[in-house]
Amino acid sequence: MAIFLTKESKVIVQGMTGATGMKHTKLMLGDGTNIVGGVNPRKAGEKVDFDGTEVPVFGSVAEAIEKTGADVSVIFVPPKFAKSAVVEAIDAEIGLAVVITEGIAVHDSAAFWAYAGSKGNKTRIIGPNCPGLITPGQSNAGIIPGDITKPGRIGLVSKSGTLTYQMMYELRDIGFSSAVGIGGDPVIGTTHIDALAAFEADPETDLIVMIGEIGGDAEERAADFIKANVSKPVVGYVAGFTAPEGKTMGHAGAIVSGSSGTAQAKQEALEAAGVKVGKTPSETARLAREILVG
Repeated sequence: MAIFLTKESKVIVQGMTGATGMKHTKLMLGDGTNIVGGVNPRKAGEKVDFDGTEVPVFGSVAEAIEKTGADVSVIFVPPKFAKSAVVEAIDAEIGLAVVITEGIAVHDSAAFWAYAGSKGNKTRIIGPNCPGLITPGQSNAGIIPGDITKPGRIGLVSKSGTLTYQMMYELRDIGFSSAVGIGGDPVIGTTHIDALAAFEADPETDLIVMIGEIGGDAEERAADFIKANVSKPVVGYVAGFTAPEGKTMGHAGAIVSGSSGTAQAKQEALEAAGVKVGKTPSETARLAREILVG
């Protein structure tokens, strides 16, 4: 079992023939991902050889779905073209669009997020500015290293790509059901709450690790959701305790205004919901290990 992505998922890559798309398509194939095609209107009809695996290139997402039955798209399209790429995926009604691209204008992200809603949210968006998601041993859609963990019973949802990797590595002896990097931009598709709900419903997930960061109120809202809806143990970490007030830190959404969005406020909200919060990523991993292993 997994959330959002399984070994049966048929994956296409928008922007596969670019340098970044080529690199990560090869890595995803190496992790066992069932990649059934790429999308590039200028190279439609061609095939790309990845160490003996030939992947066809289609002219559109709709054509790729028609020819292959694809249900997941990973998007490696430059920022200025990303909005149209996501809209194309939504119009084709693909089930999952994983937007890896960093630096998309917030206005564009808001536009395709709203567009997905206007179309009935038939397409789940993960990202943008995210590492994607992985179900270890089954499928990898994005840029998460596939060799740093194994299948297991921890569900991970994180705003930070780097902290996703660190947590997966620190708990590699236990392993993960799925790990989802939702991205840290001000406007994202899938949220902490969406992933928490999916992990709560997943019989193969015994514990959830949630990684947040300063800025906004997503973690506070997640805390309210956990309190009301999550029965499984949750361990949390909030990045940014030492960040100076009023400065944007890394992710576009990681800015603190007065007392709003601080790491301390988020930690207090999570602890009030029964979440054990670590002061460092390593302490967070230790808390998770203590709950699962004792």
